[in-house]
Amino acid sequence: MIDAAYERRSVIVTSNLHPSGFDSIMPKTLATAAVDRLLHHAHVVLTEGTSLRLAQATTGQGVQPLTPPGRP
Repeated sequence: MIDAAYERRSVIVTSNLHPSGFDSIMPKTLATAAVDRLLHHAHVVLTEGTSLRLAQATTGQGVQPLTPPGRP
């Protein structure tokens, strides 16, 4: 997908994994090629802070189960 979009379309990738660690989720040659294409014309935005979803989940404010129709 990255190769197909390279220099043709915009691609947004979000990850909590640094690009140098992509070889932990795919073969090293594939990771190297993907990172090379992703970063070639990239605007990299680094963020810091705590996870809002994790904070909500640990305080019981996360996803609420759906109530089936007809049940209170």
